[in-house]
Amino acid sequence: MGRFGAAPVGRVQVLQAAHSETRYFLGVSQSALGRAWRDRCSDAERAAALNMVQLHGLPDIVARVLAARGVLPDTAESYLAPRLRELMPDPLVLADMEAAVARIADAVARWEKIAIFGDYDVDGACSAALLGTYLDAAGTPFIVRIPDRIVDGYGPNVAAIRELHEAGCRLLVTVDCGVASFEPLAEAARLGMDTVVLDHHQAAAELPQAVAIVNPNRQDDLSGLGHLCAAGVVFMTLVALQRELRRRGFWGEGANMPNLLGDLDLVALATVADVVPLVGLNRAFVQQGLQIMRQRRRAGLTALIDASGLSGPPEAWHLGYLLGPRINAGGRIGNSALGAGLLMTHDAAEATRIAAELNSLNSDRQVVERLAVEEAVSMADRQLGEGDPAVLVVGSPDWHPGVVGLVAARVRERFNRPAFAFAVNETGGATGSGRSIPGVDIGRAVRRTVEEGVAVKGGGHAMAAGVTLGPGGLQAFAERLIAVLAEDVARADASEALGIDAALTAAGATTELVASITRAGPFGSANPEPVFAFGSHLLTEATVVGANHVRIRLRAGDGASLGGMVFRAADQPLGKALLALKGHPVHAAGTLALDSWGGRTQVSLRLVDICRA
Repeated sequence: MGRFGAAPVGRVQVLQAAHSETRYFLGVSQSALGRAWRDRCSDAERAAALNMVQLHGLPDIVARVLAARGVLPDTAESYLAPRLRELMPDPLVLADMEAAVARIADAVARWEKIAIFGDYDVDGACSAALLGTYLDAAGTPFIVRIPDRIVDGYGPNVAAIRELHEAGCRLLVTVDCGVASFEPLAEAARLGMDTVVLDHHQAAAELPQAVAIVNPNRQDDLSGLGHLCAAGVVFMTLVALQRELRRRGFWGEGANMPNLLGDLDLVALATVADVVPLVGLNRAFVQQGLQIMRQRRRAGLTALIDASGLSGPPEAWHLGYLLGPRINAGGRIGNSALGAGLLMTHDAAEATRIAAELNSLNSDRQVVERLAVEEAVSMADRQLGEGDPAVLVVGSPDWHPGVVGLVAARVRERFNRPAFAFAVNETGGATGSGRSIPGVDIGRAVRRTVEEGVAVKGGGHAMAAGVTLGPGGLQAFAERLIAVLAEDVARADASEALGIDAALTAAGATTELVASITRAGPFGSANPEPVFAFGSHLLTEATVVGANHVRIRLRAGDGASLGGMVFRAADQPLGKALLALKGHPVHAAGTLALDSWGGRTQVSLRLVDICRA
C-alpha cells in the first residue's frame, strides 16, 4: 500500500525471518501512517551496545541509542561528554579564514566603523549579535543592518550598500548571507569598501568579489565543516580573531578579553533553529550552549524564555519550537531587526519590551500561517490526486512572504515530501521557501535551477532553501525541481520506515530513564531523537484539546499509565487513527520528554505513530 493510501488504523503482520534486519518491530508492517516499524539497531550495532554495557556500565537502552547512531564502544564515554577543546579544529582550516581575520583585526585596531549585514532569520540574528557583541567589547564602532524581508529581500542589496558607505563604513561583514551577492558586493568594491563574507549556504564555483569568503560549503573548502550554521562560522572566526588581536597586543596586559565560551548560547540557538546536523562540533556547541543558557546570563534570551512561558530549563527542542519561532516572527511579519537587537541588549527592561513584542508578533504569525497552511494543504492534496509528484510546489498571491517557509514545513510534515511554498507578487513573480526530508538535498537543487536560469536567485542547504522566481516562473520551476529530485525522493521513499530504538512499558518510562537518555543528545537533524515502542497498551484516552491537538493516555497490563500529546494532529491521519482506536489495545511509538508544571516533573510521550495491537 502506498504512502498516501494507508489504512486508517494500521495492521500487524508477523513475519519469520532469518535476520533481525528483515523483521518488523512488534510485528508492525504497516502502521496508521502506512509505515513499517524496524529496529534502528542492526545485529552488529546490538553487539556494540552490549560491549558498551560491559565496558562502561551504561544502561542497555542508552547503549542501544548510542550504537544505533554510529557511536563505537571505545568512543562512547567521550561522546556522552563532548569537549569543545577536543572537537574544534584550528579555525584557519577554513578557506580564506586567515585573510578574513587579518582584515577584521585591522579594522578593530584602527577603530574603523564596520557594517554587519545579516539575514532576517534566527541564524542571521545570532550571527550578527555574536559579531556585534565582540566588536562592542573591543570598542569598535559598528552598524548592524538586517534587511526587510518584503522591501529588501534576502541578502545585501545595492541601496543598502550605498547607505552603509555614506554612514562611514569601510568594511562590510556579511553573516549568514553574501555568498551569492555578486552585484551588491561589486558595488561595495566600487565604493572602496572591503567585504568579508561569513556564510554557510551552498556556493557556486564562481564567488563574488570580496577580501575573504569564509564558507565551509565553498566548493574549494576542504575543512569538512559543511555542517556548521552561520553562527558556528562566526564563532570560529571570533576565536581566530581573538588569537590574532592577542598576538598584536591589542588587549594589553591583564585586559579582560571577551569570554567567547559565554556566547555559545547564541551558537546553540542558531544551530538548532537552522536545522543543521547535530553531529560532531555542532553537538558540542549545542550541549555547552544549553548549559550557558540555563544560567540566564543574557538579558535578551532570559526575557524571551520567560515570555514564551517556558517553566523548566531549556532543552534543545525548546530552541527550535519555542524560542526560534519568536525571533523569526520579527523577520516574518514585523521589524526584522528585533531579533538581533534583543540578543545584543544588556538592558533587562529593554529586553522584556522586545521579547513581549516578538511574542505578540508570533501570535499574529500563527493566525496568518494557519490560513495559508489550510489552502496549501488543499493544493497539495489536489496535486497528489492528479499524480505522484516528487516535490510539492504550492503558491498564492494571498500568502504573506514571511510565512511561506512555515507553510512549506507544514506541507512537508503532512505529506512527508519535499515542499516549496511561494508568495506570488503583483507582477507574477514569486518568493518562496522549501523544506526537505532526509536524503534529499534541496539547496543543491535550487542552486542548479539558478544556474540553468529557471530561478532568478536562490540557495540554501540540504534541508531548507529560499528562491526567487521571475514573472510566470512558478510552473517551470516546479517541473524542473521535480525532474531534478525525482530519483532522490524515490530512494528516500524506498528506505522509509520508522526506526525504533527500544521497547518500553509505561512503568519503565521514568524520569531517571529520560535523564540518562538525554546524555546521548542533544537530538535533532542527523541525530534523531530516540523513538520507543509501547506494545499492547490500552489507549484509554484520545481527546481533542486546544488548537487541534490530541491528548492521549496509555495503560499497561500492570496498571501503570503514561500520558502525552500529539500536536496539530486532530484532523490528520494520526489524530483520526487515535480517535478511532480509543478504548482498544494498541502498539504506540513516540519520544519521551520531561514536562514541568506546578512544581512537578513527569514523563510525557510525544506520540509519532500507532497501530492496533
